[in-house]
Amino acid sequence: QVQLVESGGDLAQPGGSLRLSCAASGFTFSLYGMSWARQAPGKGLEWVSGIYSGGSDTYYADSVKGRFTISRDNANTTIYLQMNSLKPEDTAIYYCNTERYWGQGTQVTVSS
Repeated sequence: QVQLVESGGDLAQPGGSLRLSCAASGFTFSLYGMSWARQAPGKGLEWVSGIYSGGSDTYYADSVKGRFTISRDNANTTIYLQMNSLKPEDTAIYYCNTERYWGQGTQVTVSS
């Protein structure tokens, strides 16, 4: 069955960096686009970034453009989200997604 397992969430200071990972299994990873989304406390789900199957095309929400970088390793069936210049408003549970499948999420908290 499809499994998506996020990791890397932590407490970070404003201006700091974190790298999230999402390990995928149960499907032909290299054929599918992948996305990151987040849900801040008391708010709805927000799409953050997406990457096409080959990895050459990436997309970002305006709120993270220039600060976050999505990437993928098809050999290791993993996607990443490098998050730099973190802001308190980046605090959220971050989820990876493909098609109708979602991981369990990883908590990112940005606070001094």
